[in-house]
Amino acid sequence: MLSALKEAKTKFSQTKVKDILSDYRLAVESREASIIGRKEVFMGKAKFGIFGDGKEVAQIAMAKVFRNGDFRSGYYRDQTFMFAIGELTVQQFFAQLYAHTDLEADPSTAGRLMTGHFGTRTLDEHGKFKNLSELKNSSADISPTAGQMPRLLGLAYASKLYRNNPALKDYTNFSVNGNEIAFGTIGNASTSEGMFFEAINAAGVLQVPMLTSVWDDGYGISVPAEFHTTKASISKALAGLQRTATEKGFEIILAKGWDYPGLLEAYQKAEKICREEHVPVLLHVEELTQPQGHSTSGSHERYKSKERLAWEAEHDCIRKMREWIINDVMVLPEEVDAIEKEAKLSAKQAKDRAWKAFTEDVRKDQNIVDAILEKAEKLSSRGEDIEALRNELNTTINATRLDTMKAARKALRYFRDEDHEAKTELIEWVRAAESDNYNRYSSHLYSTSDEAALKVEIIPPQYSDNSSIVDGREVLQACFDDALTRDPLVIAFGEDVGKIGDVNQGFAGLQAKHGELRVTDTGIRECTIIGQGIGAALRGLRPIAEMQYLDYLIYALPTLSDDLACLQYRTKGGQKAPLIIRTRGHRLEGVWHAGSQIGMMLQSLRGIYILTPRNMTQAAGFYNTMLKSDDAAIIVECLNGYRLKERIPDNIGTFNVPLGVPEVLKEGSDVTIVTYGSMCRVVMEAAEDLEQFGISCEVIDVQTLLPFDIHHRIVESIKKTNRVIFADEDVPGGATSYMMQQVLEVQNAYQYLDSKPVTITAKEHRPAYASDGDYFTKPNPEDVFETVYTLMHEVDPDTFPSLY
Repeated sequence: MLSALKEAKTKFSQTKVKDILSDYRLAVESREASIIGRKEVFMGKAKFGIFGDGKEVAQIAMAKVFRNGDFRSGYYRDQTFMFAIGELTVQQFFAQLYAHTDLEADPSTAGRLMTGHFGTRTLDEHGKFKNLSELKNSSADISPTAGQMPRLLGLAYASKLYRNNPALKDYTNFSVNGNEIAFGTIGNASTSEGMFFEAINAAGVLQVPMLTSVWDDGYGISVPAEFHTTKASISKALAGLQRTATEKGFEIILAKGWDYPGLLEAYQKAEKICREEHVPVLLHVEELTQPQGHSTSGSHERYKSKERLAWEAEHDCIRKMREWIINDVMVLPEEVDAIEKEAKLSAKQAKDRAWKAFTEDVRKDQNIVDAILEKAEKLSSRGEDIEALRNELNTTINATRLDTMKAARKALRYFRDEDHEAKTELIEWVRAAESDNYNRYSSHLYSTSDEAALKVEIIPPQYSDNSSIVDGREVLQACFDDALTRDPLVIAFGEDVGKIGDVNQGFAGLQAKHGELRVTDTGIRECTIIGQGIGAALRGLRPIAEMQYLDYLIYALPTLSDDLACLQYRTKGGQKAPLIIRTRGHRLEGVWHAGSQIGMMLQSLRGIYILTPRNMTQAAGFYNTMLKSDDAAIIVECLNGYRLKERIPDNIGTFNVPLGVPEVLKEGSDVTIVTYGSMCRVVMEAAEDLEQFGISCEVIDVQTLLPFDIHHRIVESIKKTNRVIFADEDVPGGATSYMMQQVLEVQNAYQYLDSKPVTITAKEHRPAYASDGDYFTKPNPEDVFETVYTLMHEVDPDTFPSLY
């Protein structure tokens, strides 16, 4: 409350003063949470800490213009902003620091991400989208610097579509006339990343409501701004993006991070431009500080001069806000002191509650195991060893679940020759705990909702005497046309996708039919094409984002791996982005258009389904399946299949192909050949030739690599043939090794083999140019023939004498 003495002097109303003091209290509480958090790390209660100290006032100003329906795509220093919009409590902040795996305690990540990673739960308990227009939304954070920028572009792009496509007006649960802003935050040093520049350029081209705040504290860890940014200022470096009376572009606004009134004015101006005009805004917040340094891993005193440290102390945003409140708002210092005291106490109490809840949760299992071990001391012949385990567990400082599990599993070693009640109880506990811990730490890599891809009802293709035989590309064209016609949420974009209908004509004529907002050309920017798709999918749209060739996926790999693939996992089912990535690969010409990155994808993209159809009809079925699901997938079309003839299904828009279900292309009895994609035709040609020499091959198209043969069909084939060959176009040790591990280890097919398993792969390098380069680099029918024949020669050299 204002003192009576100063009430008459202040130029602010009582209500305004209350708001200012509330903001100040929040800033102080957030700062205190950072200070306490650092201490908790040093005390061993947490592993690592990275905090938003120094950014509090700017983030409160940003929160003032953040409305229902808006989305944030930020980074790990935005705690004050999340407090200010009411989507994070201080207790939840500490729960995340302690890695509390309870969703109520840490709704952002359920303890899966380190502190500073925020996100709201945009899905209900059934995995369905909530009414996003009524919520303040934050997309789930990731750690990689600038990794939030591609997704930010997509979140803003969605507003453009919702505003300008009349067919989307009724989807008010996702948008209200495209009025929503996508708020991005990034540190000044991270603006050096290519992702930042690519996203900024794309936003300027697209003219989308993307409000990007750059928190500029002058450093990137220990490296000062002049080593990061041209002119040591991102706003100066990007000045050419500033819009003019005749040219579209960005609005660029500057503000001081310690100037509360100036920040409010800057954000109000930025919001109005962004929300009303759909013009992207860069808000460069300068002269911020970082009082505790970059993180708990080091001290900034090592690299900042005494003069710089003194300047930072003088320009600390909370100190400056306090001075302004006393000098301009006319609040007595003792009243401000009282607010600070209350805020600091509140932060400490929140920490205490979070720690108590965390430890009580952990101790539930610890108490159970301790009781079992206490019983075991009396029943086991190794009582002294069990007593030592108990003592070690009970004296461990800040024991966690791993300490309890380790004690239980070590105890079972001592019980291996015993049979008593305690052993039985401990085994039951370990098995139950393993299930619980799978849920805590490993669940939700893919969707678990009723719309999960593996739950889509399978509808086979239907053919009639009137079914046309067409080029493969026309099958896809009909599939995409049907999808765009039946669902206004479906969109497609990528390099050359729009006007010419993609380089292989799968979208030919569809932009003219459905409009530029539905089928859209983009620049050459693979990273943000994927980000554009992620953000749009987060907001309810059904995007098909095209990577022109499989080789180009490398440009987007960080966004695919760090963001899309782990989205459902890192939110424990709290967010989803059912993006379909369309690409094509393998049989073409040359080093950069015919590579096979399948092994790379399998290793780095768990969480995204990888579908490898052998022809365009299978591809169309996969598109239909994924458009009915809420999972993300990459569909790799066969590059040499667009002109091959196929019979188009009568139900082109509704049939679908199941995931994880191989198809037997040819029955056989001597050897099983497992392959996929373009290699199916190569293997089938060889198999027909082998038939003439008395060798019967069973050819299996796995169809999808993630998931892989969920019903274990391949092992049933090996039970019959007792021999297996894995063939593909990847490098040695790539996808063939993955398939071998799945079949021999997961399916236990090793026990049915009479010959060693064999792989057929490409060379270790990418293909040389021309048809000869392809032939001598990648597996050809002669390679397959001779590999199979050699295997049979080892089995029966009399019947199959050596070829060479």
